Amino acid sequence: MHPRRGRPRTAAERRTALVVASVMTLFVGTVYVVVVLGGAQVLGDPSSPHTVLSILATTVVALSFEPLRARVEHRAARLTNGGRPPPYEVLRGFCDAVAGSYPAEEIPTRMARTLVQGTDAEWAEVWLDVRGRMVRAGSWPAAGDGRGRAPEDPAVLHLGVGYAGGPLGEIRLRPRGGRQLTPVEDRLVTGLAGQAGLVLGEVRLRTALAQRFAELSARAEELRSSRRRLVTAQDDERRRLERDIHDGAQQHLLALTVNLRLAQSLAKRSPERAAEVLAAQAPAARTTVRTVVSLSRGIYPSVLTEQGLPEALAEAAASSGIAVRVDADPVGSCPADVGAALYFTCLEALQNAAKHSGAAEVRVRLAREESAVTLTVEDDGHGFDRVRTRTGTGLANMADRMDAVGGLLEIGASPAGGVRVRARVPLRTGPEA
Repeated sequence: MHPRRGRPRTAAERRTALVVASVMTLFVGTVYVVVVLGGAQVLGDPSSPHTVLSILATTVVALSFEPLRARVEHRAARLTNGGRPPPYEVLRGFCDAVAGSYPAEEIPTRMARTLVQGTDAEWAEVWLDVRGRMVRAGSWPAAGDGRGRAPEDPAVLHLGVGYAGGPLGEIRLRPRGGRQLTPVEDRLVTGLAGQAGLVLGEVRLRTALAQRFAELSARAEELRSSRRRLVTAQDDERRRLERDIHDGAQQHLLALTVNLRLAQSLAKRSPERAAEVLAAQAPAARTTVRTVVSLSRGIYPSVLTEQGLPEALAEAAASSGIAVRVDADPVGSCPADVGAALYFTCLEALQNAAKHSGAAEVRVRLAREESAVTLTVEDDGHGFDRVRTRTGTGLANMADRMDAVGGLLEIGASPAGGVRVRARVPLRTGPEA
């Protein structure tokens, strides 16, 4: 391979060529003197040329010339290039490495190392465009952090890398001392990028797949955690319901049963007293009904099924321990799971506002968009610090409910200074619905 043919030579290449020509001339002359003249002296006829010795000298030169020239050129190139291998020798070595058995993940680092060796740069990095985001795939010397080295440095060269007509990423190179690359070094970088295009494309694909796998793994772990929280919440809700039934409805029913038996026993002995006892049971029965209705509302409100989400939110606001203003648009045919998720998210937000916000008023806004339903609950309380505040079961329950219906939950500061809870659920349409 003779990279000097067909293009201007640099000063280093001219010096290398001069050294090679001098050494090879000296070699040819030495062979002729040793073989032809020295052989003639040994044969005792130094005055006349010997044909056999000339043929022998020519054979020695022909067999040794090219291997010796390659070694001399290699040494001379290193001497004239500051002890570094010449750029095109570096490129040949990288091509051999790409064609070898090195893993594809190591190619970017080897590419950066080759660039540093071939250009005497301070450092080099290979960046890949993975799913619209630049990711550092390799560097030499290795950087100590994940951000890379100051790309805004004006001395850093940014060279685009592409393959099959599309962009792959870029090479970042900082020449030593801020100098400019020589034409040979520039061609080295360009040639290196072209040689590594296919391999870098494979590296980018593997990096994208690894990122996607990590995202899916995190998502799967989130779903497992959500499922565990839902199971725990269901168990807690069963225990709460059992306690409420025992302490509330069950006590009312027991009292009603005792009083009815008392009226039955008094019916023969004192009809007037029995009538008074029976008359007193009507309010007790109504209280029992209200208790049972209250319990059922905590499980699943009948108004949500019978009248719809806006009416259910209005009823929840009326029974809240804090002043609530509801602005609800008609949401039309809202799926049952979406309506339930939004309803219970609103209940959680109202309970949190009543317990922790110190607010004077809460505003509930229900809006129907083209393909989504949005619920916003805002209070004018003192707010809270998301960083310092530990996430409780209320916030976790809201997030799990939104996650179950494919919705998005956002919790932040409201314009009034308190907390704003915003839940947005896309509505499924077409065959999926």
